[in-house]
Amino acid sequence: MKLNITKPVMFFDLETTGTNIMTDRVVEISMIKVLPDGSDIQRTLRVNPGRPIPAEATAVHHITDADVADKPSFRDIAADLAKSFEGCDIAGFNSNRFDVPMLAEEFARAGIDFDFRAPRYIDVQTIFHKKEQRTLAAAYRFYCDSDLEGAHSANADTRATYEVLMAQLDRYDDLPNDIDALAEYSSQTRNVDLMGRLVYDDKRREVINFGKYKGQLAEDVLRRDPGYFSWVQQGEFPSDTKRCFLAIKLRAGHKY
Repeated sequence: MKLNITKPVMFFDLETTGTNIMTDRVVEISMIKVLPDGSDIQRTLRVNPGRPIPAEATAVHHITDADVADKPSFRDIAADLAKSFEGCDIAGFNSNRFDVPMLAEEFARAGIDFDFRAPRYIDVQTIFHKKEQRTLAAAYRFYCDSDLEGAHSANADTRATYEVLMAQLDRYDDLPNDIDALAEYSSQTRNVDLMGRLVYDDKRREVINFGKYKGQLAEDVLRRDPGYFSWVQQGEFPSDTKRCFLAIKLRAGHKY
């Protein structure tokens, strides 16, 4: 089945030095831009993270320090990457929880102001877990009737993610072939920021989703406890989370 889209969808996968978006770095990014006519453009880039790759990370993706020694830094390729993603919706496997927040933080570190509010997001893992409860390799075997060769290489994982979504659309009659509906279906939370530190309630109000103020309206907390805003801004939170708190504070300042 052909994906029903009116603008490009960027399927992507990151390989990194670890899973902490604040302290770890990208070592490889693979992208498949699927165009409305069904054709696609594939690209894979390796990145020098500027630090040793831990052995446990290499054991997963098989990328060594030697493999990236002569590669550009993320800052060197950030502007070109942002251009590639511009105007696209975004898809991946576990991408809403990891790849998108990691990419956003890498862009922020490189001084690139990319608007992550503009795309719609398709997380193929969420669809898979709602339907079958498996890993990517198992998903590929289940939906595509084949073993995933080269698992945990960004290119193989990205292509597999695209193929799994196509197979999911073929398999499930009730799965909508529409980006808005797929984005809604593959969303597990109503995140305000990419990491879900803030979520929307049923009235589209921002609610804090962690710590001592979890479940409370962010605007009320910032008005009641001014020091909380400073704590967030000075703490080890993603840049996107800090921007969202700032926007709430500025908006609240105009109200009162």
